Amino acid sequence: MALESNERPSQPIAKFESMLKTDDVYFFDAEDFEDIIHHYLNNGKIALAKKAIKIGLQQHPHSIELKLLDVEVLVFENNLDLAEQLLDELQLLDSSNEEIYIQRANIYSKKDNHEAAVNLLQKALDLANDSFDIHSLLGMEYLFMDDFKSAKDNFIKCVNYDEQDYSSLYNVIYCFEFLEDYDGAIVYLNDYLERNPYCEVAWHQLGKQYFSKKMYNEALTAYDFAIISDDSFIGAYFEKGKVLEKLGKYLDAIENYETTIKIEDPTSHAYLRIGKCYEKLDNNDMAKYYYYQTVHEDPLLDKGWLAITNFYAQKRNYKKALYYINKALNIDGENPSYWKKCASIYAALKNYDQSDYAYKQAVDLGNYELDTWLKWAEVARLNNDIPCALDILERGIEFYPDSARLLYKTAGFHLLADDKVNARIAFTHALKEDIDKLYLFEEEFGQFAETEWAMAVISKVRKASK
Repeated sequence: MALESNERPSQPIAKFESMLKTDDVYFFDAEDFEDIIHHYLNNGKIALAKKAIKIGLQQHPHSIELKLLDVEVLVFENNLDLAEQLLDELQLLDSSNEEIYIQRANIYSKKDNHEAAVNLLQKALDLANDSFDIHSLLGMEYLFMDDFKSAKDNFIKCVNYDEQDYSSLYNVIYCFEFLEDYDGAIVYLNDYLERNPYCEVAWHQLGKQYFSKKMYNEALTAYDFAIISDDSFIGAYFEKGKVLEKLGKYLDAIENYETTIKIEDPTSHAYLRIGKCYEKLDNNDMAKYYYYQTVHEDPLLDKGWLAITNFYAQKRNYKKALYYINKALNIDGENPSYWKKCASIYAALKNYDQSDYAYKQAVDLGNYELDTWLKWAEVARLNNDIPCALDILERGIEFYPDSARLLYKTAGFHLLADDKVNARIAFTHALKEDIDKLYLFEEEFGQFAETEWAMAVISKVRKASK
């Protein structure tokens, strides 16, 4: 049966779903269809949204708003050509509808043409009475373009419109952080909190800014206010724990981490932090217990396996450390951090062949850190393979051409190979790069540091620099 024209359903979504389950046909106003479609889109129920659009257009074939929702779904599903075709038709009917420009902007954004998207959104702004959503879209486009200042300005306008828009508030602070303007973020958040003194989200973000500036007491105060505003706010307890760790108050830190576990299901990150606190307190049994809990809770958390491995390595129990890093590698053999740690343990065990292999794996998987090249080259030297060590250093210099550490080490290894020509080239380069770090060469290659050869090169470089 059809509803009478003057009978508006009090629950259009429930009535629409009831209609889908029966052969009955209900009539809805176009505005009701818009509400129904928005509800399904907001909840990710695209199939139901498409059904509502289809039925809505059957009942209201001339509704531009319903057609625009049809375009929105087409854009979401990357059916961009058809979406543009419909927009062309709609623009002929209503060229002053800002939603047409918004959807065109979405299409350009999908095509990674963010500048064109911004231009269209600016046109939409000129036509719109309510610009809140458009500023949010502009903010995202500017983020895609790495224009963090413009993004920040647009997200600030969103927050000014709706101070409970925490998504935009987070984006504002993200922009401040990316711009490394922590002072600006602090000023902004304090101003926001003047108007919203019980906003736990803002207090939490303020604490993080103070933490970044190492203003730990101020950070603690901010987190305390976040907890006062919402005593179940897990993030505030967790971040407060990190501050207390920095202040050396490990028992207080443990208490805050344990609070997060009481409020919600335990997390591997909380277990890990508790383990580190107990390790700092020299309570090895409790530290081990929580490290084991960490990897049990999340076997894929590399920080957990590295924490256990480091725990035993620092106590020179290399066999136990090797056991745990191998367990980690069995779970994730593509993790370069695991291979690097494995290499250092094999080096400590004087198993240089295995250490060399592990360093090679780490590098092949993308670990190009400076100390990786230095330590790998040292392993090759200890394995009496100077040519291999020099090859490793040469590869490292490709990544760090200005590294005095690599250059001095290269010079020393050439001298060990009795290659004074290449040694002179590398030594001269190192001195020119950073003569103040000559001590690196003196400490590692003392047998060459005060020779006539070395003194002559040093003298020549100093004279040339005057």
